[in-house]
Formats: sequence, structure tokens, C-alpha cells
Amino acid sequence: YFTIFPHFGWRALFFVGGLPALLSLFIRAKVKESPAWHSSRTEWSTYWALVRRNWRRFAYLVLLMTMMNFMSHGTQDLYPTFLSKTRGYGAHMTAIISIISMVGAICGGLAFGAYSDRKGRRRAMITAALLGVAAIPLWILSPTTVLLMAGGFVMQFMVQGAWGVIPAHINELSPGELRGFFPGFAYQIGVLCASTISYIEPVLGERFSYTQSMGMLAAAVLAIGALVIALGPEAKGARFG
Repeated sequence: YFTIFPHFGWRALFFVGGLPALLSLFIRAKVKESPAWHSSRTEWSTYWALVRRNWRRFAYLVLLMTMMNFMSHGTQDLYPTFLSKTRGYGAHMTAIISIISMVGAICGGLAFGAYSDRKGRRRAMITAALLGVAAIPLWILSPTTVLLMAGGFVMQFMVQGAWGVIPAHINELSPGELRGFFPGFAYQIGVLCASTISYIEPVLGERFSYTQSMGMLAAAVLAIGALVIALGPEAKGARFG
């Protein structure tokens, strides 16, 4: 965004962003399946029977991943627009603040992932989500650029901190026979359900300012996400295989 958008526009960003996907072609062609996969391979005919047997757990994972995607998209999608339209920043400063927020995301994922190993998956994720609610004023109401940078860092530290626990959490909650299919399929359905946020955000934007709509949406999805996590199960330390 920093180097491409000012000169070539948003269409060029899609071409650049799509290049890493070509790596999947190499992986598919050159990387062999692991011996563990061959030894524990599940036939397609048994997949749906196992999903039906565990439908409550599957439904919970879909709900969880829907809320997690609401949390990430609800705090990321409109943020560059907020920085440029509401705060008046140009493309370069918008990119800098966004980059700083993504550094926070990386740090948060590492920190809360490690914290979850010590204190539990749900506790770590709930803590991150609720601290994200507390960070909203710093994130969108800060009067100076430096504080706004700090707010972006802290918000994504918390949001992606909760996300940093997800890979372990949803795999531990999945049946051993479907540990590849079960969490991945639930995740993708969650993404599909959370895609509605692309309609919710513009509707809120028509009725309120970007600052108000982003604050209300972030508070709602973080609080509801924390509730969904709190009401769900945990299987920390589940044995694989």
C-alpha cells in the first residue's frame, strides 16, 4: 500500500497480493503427503457421519469462527478509510499506521499464544477480547498521530492475540479422525457467515460517522466474541493422533 497504491491504484494491489498464492501450486506439485497422513487417512464416506455425530461441536466452532472473523474484519476493514477520510491522513501515513498495527498483531499472537499455554485457551482469548474493548478510545479517539499509532498497535495486539490461540484451540476441540477437515471446514463457514460485515459496515457508515460506527461495531463484536468463547468448551492439552 505504501509503495504501490499512490502510484498504481488499488487494482495493482490485487495483483501483488495474489502472487504469494502461486506458492500453493509449487507445494501441491512438489511436497509429498506426510507418513502420518497416510497412516491415519480417513475415507470420504466416513466424513459426514463423523460430522453428524459431532454436530454440536461443529456448530459451536462455526459460531466461534464467525465471531472471530467479525472481530478481525470489524477492526481492520474500515480503518484505512477512517484514517484517510476522518483523520485526513495521506496514503503514506495511513500505510505507516496500518503497518504499526500489524506489528502489534504479530506481537499479540505470539504473546497470547504463549499465555494460553500457561493459563488456558479461553482465558487468554477472553482477556484479549475484553482488553480490545478497553482499547477502543485509544484506537479511534486519540488526538495525536503518535497516540493513534499506539491505539492501532494495541487494538491489533488484542484482536490478533485472541486469533493467536485459535489454531491450537479449534484443533484441540476437533475429533481426532477429522483434525484436518473439521476445523478447516468450520473456519471457512465462519468466514462465509462473517462476510455479512461488508454490508453491516456501510449501513452503519451511512447513519453514523466512521468514528462512531467503528467504535460501536468493535465494541459489539469483541464483547459478543468474549461471551461466545466463555460459553464454549476447552480441550487444552488434548492428545493428537
